[in-house]
Amino acid sequence: MLQPSIFHFLRQLKENNNREWFASNKKAFQVEEQLAKAFFMAVNADLEKIDNLDKMQVFRIYRDVRFSKDKSPYKNHFSVGFNRCKPLLRGGMYLHIEDNSSFVGGGFWEPNAPDLFRIRKEIEVDASELRAIIAEETFQKYFKTLQGEELKTAPKGFDKTHPAIDLLRKKQFLLTRSFTNEQVLSPKFQTEVLDTFKAMRPFFDYMSDVLNTDLNGESLVD
Repeated sequence: MLQPSIFHFLRQLKENNNREWFASNKKAFQVEEQLAKAFFMAVNADLEKIDNLDKMQVFRIYRDVRFSKDKSPYKNHFSVGFNRCKPLLRGGMYLHIEDNSSFVGGGFWEPNAPDLFRIRKEIEVDASELRAIIAEETFQKYFKTLQGEELKTAPKGFDKTHPAIDLLRKKQFLLTRSFTNEQVLSPKFQTEVLDTFKAMRPFFDYMSDVLNTDLNGESLVD
């Protein structure tokens, strides 16, 4: 279980996001970082029982401020990503622990141009399977809808009057489920995280199939 101290530390960090404060509270940070990593490793162990993972990536708390207007040196959260084994398995998973803003996420954050084009072509030909996945009861319970950045108009080469234009305009295909602090600190949180990742599987299976075949259903993977 995660402990209340994690949110206490993150609240203090948010209020004192500077190098001087962080240096004087480095030991407190290291304690919370290790507790968060232990929880992330437990989630990873759960996931490895039901999925084929490539790696777990625990993100550093230090921000890259080179190209950002916000020069705060530290993130106000702990986070981890879980990558599935490509090329057969597509989709990434993410866990974010932040005071009053924790969530589980997954999907396709920055699909490369060929993958994005292939997904759009599949939707253009037939969006019914993806719409059925989104409408399914478990998907609705956990995620409600597909999220992510969208174009303001149709992508180049696609009809702006297409009945699935809402899906074709997407640049990202993301699933998210938010959690309160109370839920994060619950003994059931680890199970809830795993159940949320499980609920992504029909969407991941669909996308994996699309990205590993051409429009004729022929495999693109040796």
